[in-house]
Amino acid sequence: MKKLFTTLSNIWKIEDLRARILFTLLCLLIYRIGSFIVIPGVDSASLDSGQAKEGLLGLLNMFAGGSFSRASIFALGVMPYISASIVVQLLGIAVPYFQKLQKEGESGRKKINQVTRYLTIVITALQAIGYVRSQISPDARLLSEPLFTVSSMFILTAGTMFVMWLGEKITDKGIGNGISLIIMVGIIAQLPFGIISEFTSRMGAQGGLISFIVEIAALFLVVMFTILIVQGVRKIPVQYAKKIVGAKQYGGVRQYIPLKVNAAGVMPIIFAQAIMFIPTTIGSFFPSAQSSFLAAFSDYTSLTYNLTFAFMIIAFTFFYTAITVNPVQMSDDMKKNGGFVPGVKPGATTGAYIDEVISKITLPGSIFLAIIAIMPSIAIILGVNSQFAHFYGGTSLLILVGVVLDTLQQIESHLLMRHYDGLMKTGRIKGRTPVQAGGPAI
Repeated sequence: MKKLFTTLSNIWKIEDLRARILFTLLCLLIYRIGSFIVIPGVDSASLDSGQAKEGLLGLLNMFAGGSFSRASIFALGVMPYISASIVVQLLGIAVPYFQKLQKEGESGRKKINQVTRYLTIVITALQAIGYVRSQISPDARLLSEPLFTVSSMFILTAGTMFVMWLGEKITDKGIGNGISLIIMVGIIAQLPFGIISEFTSRMGAQGGLISFIVEIAALFLVVMFTILIVQGVRKIPVQYAKKIVGAKQYGGVRQYIPLKVNAAGVMPIIFAQAIMFIPTTIGSFFPSAQSSFLAAFSDYTSLTYNLTFAFMIIAFTFFYTAITVNPVQMSDDMKKNGGFVPGVKPGATTGAYIDEVISKITLPGSIFLAIIAIMPSIAIILGVNSQFAHFYGGTSLLILVGVVLDTLQQIESHLLMRHYDGLMKTGRIKGRTPVQAGGPAI
């Protein structure tokens, strides 16, 4: 406890860090206030929020901090921006123009960000129309059509762009990744309601308080397991050649390449969820085409759904790791800087060796990621309330763990730069690698 108060005191003493934290909290407060402002022209008393809290819509509602079910001006949150970022990132793999922009440094990054913003506007506008038509019933609309749909589309689009602007301001002037923090705050905002709902249901059922304590303990173990997966690395030793220039010696030291066990982050789960949502979409647009096959893929607690979901996550983990981690480039960079892996020939042999190591650690990493992804479904099958079960794994838990670790690592960096103790008595907090911290900001 004394260590905690000492650390908080040190954080408050650093003027720049204190200002950044207060600015971040202010922006997050503005976001939370905005999430309770209902779209003009909507009767909040007539809204049916029950549908928006189940299944995939419930997951979207969690990412938006409950704004989705409340028909808030921030109902779509930053998810359109995430979708646009993923699309642009994939275009950088397949389209030469975007590949060229990625190699142009800061100017190329600015152009990519500009394209991402324009694409975000288009995606938000389309999603806004779908949201208004599917989630806001005619009884809750106070304006006539098409005025209501058009005005709501502009308001929701403006709301998403404002949230995106808040996230960028947090990244520039605050602490941590702004977009990631906004998503994390939305998820955490739903945690108290999930705990209260589960506690209430357990106290009224068999098992009572004991069952609730067991569930909390199980959640703690799942969080610890997730942290191990996020933080797990395989270190490849790299020896640099010794150079003597004048009276000074350069190189001659041993360093390590930390290869993440889960280098793909949450992207495989996001890709898999997007594809698994297709049967539900087909069933909603074509009710006559609904069959037992489509129904099995629409039920996220069914064996068919979870096995397919797990398999796709494993496949996407290998795919995303292959396109984000380039062993050939890593070996070429080492060779240019006079580095080599002890016992391995420089050049193509080193690239093949790194690729083999990545393949070996990606397999268990992908299996563990698939287990984490289906944990909420397992929790629901075991009787846990669906609102609380989302915190047992999946995208929400991985985002929470990754963002918290990344933010704490930035705070610790500020402390160590000014010769204060870090946040831990021994060791240091490891943030996400550039592979995970970059891209779609999750």
